[in-house]
Amino acid sequence: MDKDSQGLLDSSLMASGTASRSEDEESLAGQKRASSQALGTIPKRRSSSRFIKRKKFDDELVESSLAKSSTRVKGAGGVESGRCSGSEPSSSEKKKVSKAPSTPVPPSPAPTPGLTKRVKKSKQPPQVTKDLGRWKPADDLLLINAVLQTNDLTSVHLGVKFSCRFTLREVQERWYALLYDPVISKLACQAMRQLHPEAIAAIQSKALFSKAEEQLLSKVGSSSQPTLETFQDLLHTHPDAFYLARTAKALQAHWQLMKQYYLLEDQTVQPLPKGDQVLNFSDAEDLIDDSKLKDMRDEVLEHELTVADRRQKREIRQLEQELHKWQVLVDSITGMGSPDFDNQTLAVLRGRMVRYLMRSREITLGRATKDNQIDVDLSLEGPAWKISRKQGVIKLKNNGDFFIANEGRRPIYIDGRPVLCGSKWRLSNNSVVEIASLRFVFLINQDLIALIRAEAAKITPQ
Repeated sequence: MDKDSQGLLDSSLMASGTASRSEDEESLAGQKRASSQALGTIPKRRSSSRFIKRKKFDDELVESSLAKSSTRVKGAGGVESGRCSGSEPSSSEKKKVSKAPSTPVPPSPAPTPGLTKRVKKSKQPPQVTKDLGRWKPADDLLLINAVLQTNDLTSVHLGVKFSCRFTLREVQERWYALLYDPVISKLACQAMRQLHPEAIAAIQSKALFSKAEEQLLSKVGSSSQPTLETFQDLLHTHPDAFYLARTAKALQAHWQLMKQYYLLEDQTVQPLPKGDQVLNFSDAEDLIDDSKLKDMRDEVLEHELTVADRRQKREIRQLEQELHKWQVLVDSITGMGSPDFDNQTLAVLRGRMVRYLMRSREITLGRATKDNQIDVDLSLEGPAWKISRKQGVIKLKNNGDFFIANEGRRPIYIDGRPVLCGSKWRLSNNSVVEIASLRFVFLINQDLIALIRAEAAKITPQ
């Protein structure tokens, strides 16, 4: 051994000696402090026995958790290897390590595989006891009671209402499992024994009726009115035939159901009509006589119709009385040909939609309102909101000439020439009259005007 190695060994021994000495001093100081506190000479100093730990990183947290789990598995005799390999030891752990002898501790023997298997079995219950599937204990009890009553799995599937919907195959498989599978049958019996007595009574009350029970109930006449005492006597007379949970009220309810579906002995179902054609709804509807049906009359509707009829007849009568006062008739234009004048029509003011017949020597033009009645209502031709209520007057002179006078605010155009308010203009045959964008053609009955002029010429010389 050289001098350098000897020096390092001496320095390490001196450091360990000073560390042990400092620890002894600390222990002596602690004993003195405790004795002085007991005597009451020195006031007690607040101190915490906890040591401050630094925050662990994520990898250290994972390793420490693994170390804890390994110590739980190994037990108290195992060595905490995770803590040594993972995070740094605390100050108290450093002191323990420094005080402990340097001899290695032999590892604890590994547990035998048989022991671990036994422990796992004891801690974890079998999965079958935890989950019995969709079949509840109440469903198993319902299934057993129904099969014992009817001896038919199809009837059980159709007539029993389980906690959830099962198919016929599922019902068959469950019944076979209860019969032939010892594990499932044992578990089901244990679960059914744990049911409450009230729940068992409710399940037993829902048991299906057997054929023997329905045969005894069908003997009760449909015309009779049986009471609860009748069914109670039936229970006492045939105790072996009826199910043990049957009551008189349950028998009465089932008897009423059988009576509703014509299942009693004294009830007979009417046969279908003989023949190839069976009477259906449409055939029965054809046989109904409509005259024999009751006529439902609505008085309110009839009263309203009568009032409306009276109102319409009154309006027609008023129009008939005012017909002789009209001087201008309005007819629809059917074509662009020349109008047919009669002996009473002096001229025609023809528009695009209607034509106005002038049958008096003087007519007024304008827009009709409630307060203002005129001879020629120009609103029948089109939009007339710009036309005055009394727009103009057309007059026939004794010499056979027609003149139009403008009495409205807007001008009237005769063949493109404006006629202002208060002015007059002579109308000739085929003159175009334009009033507020509405155009008309003024046509004169030349034959009738010639007669008027001839009569005026005869009267003038006299």
